[in-house]
Amino acid sequence: MSAQASRAEYPPRTVYLRTKIQRETAISMINNAPLDDDSPLELVLREKQKSRKLDQNSLMWAGPLRDIEEQGYLDGRTYSAEVWHEYFKRQYLPEEYDPQLCREGYRKWDILPDGSRELIGSTTQLTVRGMAAYMTQVEAFGASLGVMFHVRERRAA
Repeated sequence: MSAQASRAEYPPRTVYLRTKIQRETAISMINNAPLDDDSPLELVLREKQKSRKLDQNSLMWAGPLRDIEEQGYLDGRTYSAEVWHEYFKRQYLPEEYDPQLCREGYRKWDILPDGSRELIGSTTQLTVRGMAAYMTQVEAFGASLGVMFHVRERRAA
């Protein structure tokens, strides 16, 4: 067991390399990071991942969520788009961080003092690919309820 085995969990840190100052900050973080044979830190350098697009968000609310709100009956009743949105996040947000689907630092759940889970994940934490996968699952669910989805034209920005 290493001398560092009892160290506190190291929180994720992100530095976007745009300037020399940011590069120096990253070097300083590396120089001061704890070394640990049993639980080493991982350093990953990659292109900045794209977050979901605002168009995807607008499309979700004006498209599938609206259609499911208007047409979706479950156990003989309908629900608001906001309720469906909350339900879908619980059902379809990724359970674990996946760099293809989520932005750095993503977590779906937090644990409350009584041991119960609270949803803290958000569609704002999804990548373009993650949001597309999420919307596909929402639409598949709606289709299973017999929802007919409308094709809506995109507005020019």
